[in-house]
Amino acid sequence: MEQLNNFFDFLRNNEISFWLGAIVGFILIFVIRASLHSVLKKVINQIKTRLFLETIVNWFTVFVLVIYFFTYFSETSFIYQTLFVFGNTDITIFLIIAVLFAIILAVKFSKAIREYILPTVYDKYGLDRGLRASMNTFSHYLIITMAVLISLSSIGFNLTSLTVFASVLGVGIGFGLQNVMSNFISGIIILFERPIRVGDRVIIDDTIADVEEIKIRATVVRTRVNERMIIPNSYFLEEKFVNRSYTDTRLRIPVEVGVSYGSDVELVQRLLHEAVYELREESWPNILESPTPRVFFEGFGESALKFTVWFWIDSQSDEREFIIPSDLRFKLFKKFAENNIEIPFPQRDIHVISNKK
Repeated sequence: MEQLNNFFDFLRNNEISFWLGAIVGFILIFVIRASLHSVLKKVINQIKTRLFLETIVNWFTVFVLVIYFFTYFSETSFIYQTLFVFGNTDITIFLIIAVLFAIILAVKFSKAIREYILPTVYDKYGLDRGLRASMNTFSHYLIITMAVLISLSSIGFNLTSLTVFASVLGVGIGFGLQNVMSNFISGIIILFERPIRVGDRVIIDDTIADVEEIKIRATVVRTRVNERMIIPNSYFLEEKFVNRSYTDTRLRIPVEVGVSYGSDVELVQRLLHEAVYELREESWPNILESPTPRVFFEGFGESALKFTVWFWIDSQSDEREFIIPSDLRFKLFKKFAENNIEIPFPQRDIHVISNKK
């Protein structure tokens, strides 16, 4: 240890050597980290175990960086020089770097909690996907907030100085941050009130989309064509939208069909029922037996008798609500052809009146 201190003293006495030594030290730490990651990829084949060990290496790297920085710069004056005064607290480079390190550690700690601890709790209590996402988001920001407050308090920062920041923030809100704060508060309300959850299927301005992620300021949804829409959180509290998964994930699907005049309507009714049950037995057990499928004679069209068959599926969280009706139409087309049921096209009867003199 004495030899290490003498080495640091030598570097401090020479400015060029001092900064060169600092840079070389940081580079060496990251080179060692990269080497350890490379060794883990070659030695360990199980992905989950390797990711866990890589996380430990990352934690150790951050710890070594903190120790190295504060050991190397412990007797230099520039990191303790006051940059500016915030309230009653002198802001120094040391304070800024300490808070940054605390945030980095908090982020890594939060990630480890969300990946290795919380899933076990979720599985134990059978929490749904939406509640899991809400808990992950809430715990992430809670851990970071606590880490910042604890780090500031431990290095002598006067927390009463934050009242100055609060007053400045209040002025900022009054002059143009209303939307930002509105979306921020809306995000918190959504996490607790849960009008939408991750995995819900919603309809926004006639666009069907699935909720992928609920952030503090905005919500990310994915449309049927795999596009992402970024929607401010305040929209879900202030505007009208449809949440098709709010209390029940089941979905009733209507399939319409027209048959020619003169068709046996009772036979058409039976074929519609048979097609739904056969489709369920052959390829789509997601079609529910209860509520039972129902067939309706909707009306008399210009060229066809209009029928609609209703049936229910167990979930709308994937593309089955679009695939199942398509498969049913294929089956109906085949069954109608086998039973000489015609699906007509629009047609007109023309009556020619001849005036013969």
